[in-house]
Amino acid sequence: MESTAAVGGSEARVGFRHVVRLPGALRAFLPALVGKLSFAMVSLAILLLIRGHMDSYFLAGLATGIFGVSNIAAAPIRARLVDRWGQRRVLNALASGYALSLIALVVVTIIDGPAAAIVLAAAMAGLFLPPIGAAMRVVWSSVSPSETHKTRAYGMDAVAEELVFTLGPLVVAGLILLWSPAAAVLCAAVVCVAGTLGMTSSLASRGIPAQRATGGSAVLGPLTSPGMTPMLLALFAVGVVLGATEILATALSEQLGHSELAGVLLAAFALGSAVGGLVYSSRSWPGKGARRLIALSSGMSLVSGSLLLAYDLAQTAIALIAIGLFLAPAMVTGYLLADEFADASERTEASVWVNTAVNSGAALSVAGVGWVLDHADVASAVLATIIATAACLAIAAPSLLRRGTSVRVEVVS
Repeated sequence: MESTAAVGGSEARVGFRHVVRLPGALRAFLPALVGKLSFAMVSLAILLLIRGHMDSYFLAGLATGIFGVSNIAAAPIRARLVDRWGQRRVLNALASGYALSLIALVVVTIIDGPAAAIVLAAAMAGLFLPPIGAAMRVVWSSVSPSETHKTRAYGMDAVAEELVFTLGPLVVAGLILLWSPAAAVLCAAVVCVAGTLGMTSSLASRGIPAQRATGGSAVLGPLTSPGMTPMLLALFAVGVVLGATEILATALSEQLGHSELAGVLLAAFALGSAVGGLVYSSRSWPGKGARRLIALSSGMSLVSGSLLLAYDLAQTAIALIAIGLFLAPAMVTGYLLADEFADASERTEASVWVNTAVNSGAALSVAGVGWVLDHADVASAVLATIIATAACLAIAAPSLLRRGTSVRVEVVS
């Protein structure tokens, strides 16, 4: 092992092409992307299915919300099962349960079943959602010969996920145009099962051993690892900005008289995240990952203030691109720190906690910023977002910076 300075030349030679050539990587990665397409489709598909058949925005929103809540609540438990029992056994079972729940949701909605049954089916689908993304990051970690390879892999994975989540709503729209919302929900079920089976049948995935826990605690798992909790709080702040941006894009498009272009503004945000992820993960960064996470989270929060200076659609799109530049890099840094802080037997669960922190922050932010918009204006909502993230980071930064460890980079031959 050499110092970071000594291996700078080797690091520079590691690009995305080296990552995709890692043994077995593409064989697992491409099916995983297919499986992730389901997650980019399902919420919108469920919403439109129930709204179309039951003629109720309330029921459609309730079922979609329950789906999201059950997914977030069960995510660490599902990930722990994957760590303990292996990817193939658990992911395949979860994908099957997810698909069957979506089929049940379609059937009970089409036959105008009781609202309780519709909500229950949506909740079960969220409960069984397989953690394909976290499992794929464990695969990337296992096939990467160095931290530099892993950083590139996580960055490429994050960018590809942004593109998939941009494609998902378009696929839903196309399926509804050609067939129906029910077809979109059933397609989400099919691609999840196909992607999961394709990934878990790869040698890289099958080579991930089931592991008995050697760190953390039986209840809290990786949350007891030093540095994990403040890191997750910093990522919660990232989620706050993410959720605020999603609803502010809609509010600003309406304020500017172009409500139909809210999707275009959100696509600009996703584009910024993809560009940021590519740039960030294409080079090696000196210093501690913990320090970078605090800088990225703070930067994302402060740049969100640029929305106060946006007076037309072009300026709003530019502001959203600038905010998005920080999202994928913050996520990549979070995944790397989770690998550093958590025990090796809890890698999937630790990775899922990164997503859980961001998703929780986004969900609470959407509700909170929505309330502010109902009672005040966009400027107040932006300021509330900055204040909320500053409070999170003020709590997280001291402990995280003390616990942070320098990311090691190995010599790449």
